[in-house]
Amino acid sequence: MEAVPARARAYVAGLVVVTLCCLLPLPETHAPWWAVVLLASLYAGGEQAAARRRFAGTFYPVLLAGAFLLPPPAAALVPVPGALLSRAEQRPHALRRIWRAAQLALAVWAAGRVHEALGGQDAVRTPDFPYVLVAAGAAVLAFCLALTALEGGILALAERVPVRRAWRGLFVRSLAPVAVHGLAGLMMAVLWRSPYGPVAALLVLLPMCVSWWVFAQSSRERAAHRATIRALVQAVDIKDGYTRGHSERVGQASMMIARELGMDDARVEVLRFAGILHDVGKLGVPTRLLRKDGPLTPEERRVIELHPEYGHEMVRGIGFLGEARAAVLHHHERLDGSGYPYGLMGSQIPESARVVAVADAFDAMTSTRSYRRARPVPAALEELGRCAGAQFDPRMVAALVRALAREGWHPAVTADEERPGLPAPPVPDRQGARR
Repeated sequence: MEAVPARARAYVAGLVVVTLCCLLPLPETHAPWWAVVLLASLYAGGEQAAARRRFAGTFYPVLLAGAFLLPPPAAALVPVPGALLSRAEQRPHALRRIWRAAQLALAVWAAGRVHEALGGQDAVRTPDFPYVLVAAGAAVLAFCLALTALEGGILALAERVPVRRAWRGLFVRSLAPVAVHGLAGLMMAVLWRSPYGPVAALLVLLPMCVSWWVFAQSSRERAAHRATIRALVQAVDIKDGYTRGHSERVGQASMMIARELGMDDARVEVLRFAGILHDVGKLGVPTRLLRKDGPLTPEERRVIELHPEYGHEMVRGIGFLGEARAAVLHHHERLDGSGYPYGLMGSQIPESARVVAVADAFDAMTSTRSYRRARPVPAALEELGRCAGAQFDPRMVAALVRALAREGWHPAVTADEERPGLPAPPVPDRQGARR
């Protein structure tokens, strides 16, 4: 995001001031500067290598080893050079680097303070097992809490994420990976203090690098799947010009409903994919039917009603889509059993399909088509409410209403310009075959 709000800039400036205050006692610590330089160089080099290879995550074991080995102010210096030299994907680059440096420095300082207060450094020198695990575990918790607290703040201020969602799930998602990194950092610290010295400590990073490489391979595979999804959606948009952008908007609305229902982030992403891909089966429908002005004949309607099955066949081999595949197949089913392709009723319809059905109908009514103009959002929500219970799941409708009341409707992709001379919008086609 290029235009960073003033309050977010003030937040980053405040973090920088707090970081400098944490570093003030540095001259009195008598820290081994060679160790600080070695760890800082190792972290910076690892981050640069990860950026070039597009690895996910960061070299937390090095940072936590610094927290276990060094006085807190000295440990807080370890991530600063690497963060300031890191690659920023979005503008403003300098502000993002400064924010990352302050965030990591404060998190390492917090971990170091907790570890020092519990006598962790003496336990590492001895080593005193199992007490060394207690001190290290508390430090890891402090590190994770500091990271997530600061991350939630920047999401709320810079990314305008609602406050009630800014911190949701951040700590739980990060705790397990940070705990693993903490164990690796503790192994580095124990070996560092052992007769084998720092060289042996660096060997701990080898298995971590292998795991990062494996994860990077998996990430590339997922990126390839996403590229395939984008290509399919673009093909649908080109073929059905009147619904250009419809898939992306349905994905956005599906994501809003899923979040409002309290689904976890992984499932929210799957529901977004479901919305994006729900009409991919239109690639198997003749273009003349998709672009036809005016009502469809019964025969033409039956042909178009095959698109959920076509779409399901197209995506059934994409394993990571999970329940999104069921949504592609069943998003035109109705609670009363009058939908298609199988006439499922009530709870027989997968939850993902009930989410996408509401998102699909909402965008269909608020977008201009060849046979009608767009409806205002309040009118579309009123129509959804009228059809809830018979056509749509009332829970999904209510979730969309709440999400729109709080966030508004600002689709990232807009429909085509209205054509002049279109008639006034009629009541939406209850069968929804043209959606």
